[in-house]
Amino acid sequence: MAGSRKSGTWQAVVVHSVRTTAVAIASFLVARLCRLPEAYWAPITALVITQSSLGAALAVSRQRLVGTVLGAGVGALAATYFGMHWLVFAICVFLLGLLCAITRSGNSAYRFAGVTLAIMLLIPRPGPAWTIALHRFAEVSLGILVALAFAYVWPEPDAAS
Repeated sequence: MAGSRKSGTWQAVVVHSVRTTAVAIASFLVARLCRLPEAYWAPITALVITQSSLGAALAVSRQRLVGTVLGAGVGALAATYFGMHWLVFAICVFLLGLLCAITRSGNSAYRFAGVTLAIMLLIPRPGPAWTIALHRFAEVSLGILVALAFAYVWPEPDAAS
């Protein structure tokens, strides 16, 4: 009896690992196909929001998307008008906290917004800030869409029951 439980556990681990790998690779390949400049953000996002059920993935996806929109928007505004500076970054992190509270987005959205802001303001990149913000939004959105599609089409066995 104990042996069958152990093999069932390993089978679940293998299925989960295959499913997670498929989500990550599919989102990366789709992002590359779309010629997104930083295609690696799609699988990073997909891995962050991949959940066992569609309902759980939807909740995380909403927070990730709201946070990305707020962080990219604030980051693009700050980079365009004030440039990349640690003090600008600090003020923007604080403002994002207020924006997330006003929009009732929650602490997870605030964390995602802060990550996006850091990417926008602390990593020097050529090109207009709004283009970088748009690319970041597209990369994250693509990762979310692929992860949600997998949660719908291929839910984990324990989530399907």
